[in-house]
Amino acid sequence: MKPEFETLPLVDNAGGHRFELSVNHATAYMEYGERDGAVALFHTEVPAQLEGRGVGTALVEKVLAEVERRGQPLIPLCPFVTSYLKRHPEWQRLVAPAYQRWFQPSPQA
Repeated sequence: MKPEFETLPLVDNAGGHRFELSVNHATAYMEYGERDGAVALFHTEVPAQLEGRGVGTALVEKVLAEVERRGQPLIPLCPFVTSYLKRHPEWQRLVAPAYQRWFQPSPQA
């Protein structure tokens, strides 16, 4: 995560079922829900004025750290989160067992 985002607080907007990260008066967010005791991440949205600056990555990293802090398994349904997890296998330890297969190498043909 870029240093400029490290001190920004992640807000859990429980009423809106989303995690939020505000940067320069704009808010990126990740929609989530609870499923069988796990945190399901559905969708990530980064405003156009924040795109390409690493805000989405900072949001994902902060959310993953929060999920880990809560001690809940993760259900990564958001394509942005899934893509991040594939590039950063160290976070795959949070993924609920039923979803681990998404991150296993494909069998060779």
